[in-house]
Amino acid sequence: MSYYFSTTIAAPFAEAVLRTKAALAAQGFGVLSEIDVAATLKAKLGAEMAPYVILGACNPAYAHRALQLESKIGTMLPCNVIVRQAAPGSVEIAAVDPVASMQAVDNPALGEIAGPVRSLLQAVIAAI
Repeated sequence: MSYYFSTTIAAPFAEAVLRTKAALAAQGFGVLSEIDVAATLKAKLGAEMAPYVILGACNPAYAHRALQLESKIGTMLPCNVIVRQAAPGSVEIAAVDPVASMQAVDNPALGEIAGPVRSLLQAVIAAI
């Protein structure tokens, strides 16, 4: 089982980030955090890399249900979505598969949450 699903689009990087945020919002996700990995690695290590952003996406209703079932599930939240420049004019957007990540937790009730969240994130990826 793969731990993510993705799509690649022909678009400028900034537009891809905006399209990803809009697709997340359309499926009920908010973006709690945005990490510019390329800028951080440049500042900390002097390392050059193509644009790469991690969006910490959260669907509040599902996150609340998961936290009620498993108090430490916050260690696995929010759902990460990456936007990365794959090549000039080509941007990959990938989302974590919550079903795959929840398999690490010994709580079968989380599967009832992870399945619908997976479907929502797949819809996000399909809509971009």
